[in-house]
Amino acid sequence: MTDQPRLLEGLDPQQRAAVTAPRGPVCVLAGAGTGKTRTITHRIAWLVQRGLVVPQQVLAVTFTARAAGEMRTRLRGLGAGGVQAQTFHAAAFRQLRYFWPRVIGDELWPLTEQKFRLVTQAAGRLRLATDQDSVRDLATEIEWAKATLLTPEHYPAAAAERGRECPVPPEHFTKVFEGYEKLKNSAKVLDFDDLLLHIAAILEENTEVAEQFRAQYRSFVVDEYQDVTPLQQRALDAWLGQRDDLTVVGDANQTIYSFAGASPRWLVDFPRRYPNAEVVKLERDYRSTPQVVTLANRVIGAARPDGGAEDDEGQATGSSGTDLTLVGQLPDGPAPEFAAHDDEAEEARAVSRRIARLAGNGVPFSEMVVLYRVNAQSELYEQTLSEAGIPYQVRGGERFFARTEVRQAITALRAAANRGHTGPGELPKTVREVLAEVGLTERAPSGGAALERWQSLHALAELADELAGQVEQADLTHYVAELDTRASAQHPPTVEGVTLASLHAAKGLEWDTVFLVGLVEKTLPIQYADGDEDAVEEERRLFYVGVTRARQRVRLSWSTYRGEGGGRKRRRSRFLRELDPAEDSAPASKSKRREKSAGSRRNREVHCRICSAPLTATADVKLGRCSGCPSDADEELLTKLRGWRTERAQQLRVPAYVVFSDATLLAIAEQRPDDSEALSRISGVGATKLERFGSDVLELVNGSGHGGE
Repeated sequence: MTDQPRLLEGLDPQQRAAVTAPRGPVCVLAGAGTGKTRTITHRIAWLVQRGLVVPQQVLAVTFTARAAGEMRTRLRGLGAGGVQAQTFHAAAFRQLRYFWPRVIGDELWPLTEQKFRLVTQAAGRLRLATDQDSVRDLATEIEWAKATLLTPEHYPAAAAERGRECPVPPEHFTKVFEGYEKLKNSAKVLDFDDLLLHIAAILEENTEVAEQFRAQYRSFVVDEYQDVTPLQQRALDAWLGQRDDLTVVGDANQTIYSFAGASPRWLVDFPRRYPNAEVVKLERDYRSTPQVVTLANRVIGAARPDGGAEDDEGQATGSSGTDLTLVGQLPDGPAPEFAAHDDEAEEARAVSRRIARLAGNGVPFSEMVVLYRVNAQSELYEQTLSEAGIPYQVRGGERFFARTEVRQAITALRAAANRGHTGPGELPKTVREVLAEVGLTERAPSGGAALERWQSLHALAELADELAGQVEQADLTHYVAELDTRASAQHPPTVEGVTLASLHAAKGLEWDTVFLVGLVEKTLPIQYADGDEDAVEEERRLFYVGVTRARQRVRLSWSTYRGEGGGRKRRRSRFLRELDPAEDSAPASKSKRREKSAGSRRNREVHCRICSAPLTATADVKLGRCSGCPSDADEELLTKLRGWRTERAQQLRVPAYVVFSDATLLAIAEQRPDDSEALSRISGVGATKLERFGSDVLELVNGSGHGGE
């Protein structure tokens, strides 16, 4: 069990106030990077440790399975492992499995896997278009209607009042909606929205069931409260009944799902709904440098006073009392970069070159992300990064735990665990031994599918390091259980590769370096937002979310033309013009830029220290030699360096590669630098890492400390 004083260690005054607030209504207004997850998990653990609630009586809900999985992991480490941390829908599904047979008198209907087929049937009976895009639009509109608690008969008036663009005439949509519900009920299946609708109805209409539920769950926590829909709020109200033991956490500046029915209304109105509520603002940003924080504040500071947010009745909510201004807490970092390009292809190549340079300076690929407004923009970056030999992963692509090599690895790890293959303290070593049997090698392959498989297996090995640092006496059985938990929660380990993601998909994540690309009018803000001030404000908040994903560096870029042959000229985003009111400047001509880039590359040319051949591959530059030249690494030193890295990573509670990558450790073991200047010349040892880890590394190289002679 974690003792109470330790739960407050390292918290700032505002975080401490949120953690120690008494039971009852608490509203935590938490800006980006202010430690909200840490704060709310410590609050739950604080209530548990003080005996104010038992873990099994707490229901914490958030919006993604990944966030719920992270919350459970943290709570387990804080001695509150029995807390139910779920998404809204997962919590409702769990409750329905228990109460449905008792109330309805039948087994719970399964979730439909044929939603599009049902919508297609309903539309086809009305002789409406049933192509893939048309059906997707109808399904999305049904989801919005149910999320906002609209029945088919009430949809037309509500859609007209809110200016909602229906994919078909409203009277036709009403019939599609009715037909879909009838088909679904006839098949005795549920969709995701039904989970919340049914649990709310059961608790509202059945006093005995409600009393039993409320005897079980007595304290509630809602994360990302600015994103609740009317349907989710109805379910929450049903869970609570007349009680007020509720902690909510949110940031109206990060409301980016209004198109799906989300509204910050309940966050904004929380102090009015609960006049005795404790309201705490978290504004100290521990994620980003002051330069990134200043940029973020300027982005959101240009918003309309009411933020453009509306409640579920289409009325402006205002933002009184919810405004947050971030205050950077980290040391200074590089200034944000703004870059204009002739066309999209050149923009993508420039981003690729910048990624390669950063990787050469020790920034892990997994700590870089390319963010764009629409998914279609990813194709160009996938192609460009592939041509440059830079590994990447598309967020929202194939699920990590569905990959063939990951399934094979988990099967092998489970078999080893069943054989009692490991004991406490041996986990990282044992996991690597098992993974070696299914293809994990000491060094990464040069590229292609082999590299992708290696990255997946390497991520599993890094997860073993992480678990060993978090859980005392962790063995292979613990590790396999952790993999099972993460697979069910869709919470994969970090894969070494640049992330490509839409701005929406990036919510809740962070990287050292963020590339915001394609920042032109009709893309950000998106074309359909033109003329709709509320939609434009939501696009601004989306831009703000993108900027605040960056810890150290943010690069904002745009291109004048779409194709290399010119065409219609485009203007950079109005959000950039607000940051820099100067007229859009035409970028340097392509030929001059290429000439300059070529000259820069010649000046930076690196040669193999063994055969003197020019080095071009990132991995070769890191090592300072060609991959084909023999390694002269001091194996004893390399072993000591790896052991030290694991120890420091555990102390810092970070993945091992954050300390130093495998390639950097190998380069140190080969080159054996004897002073700070020599160490700083090794790729991957920047100024920050030199200051933080340099003395330890030099002691190891010189044979003293950490087991040295």
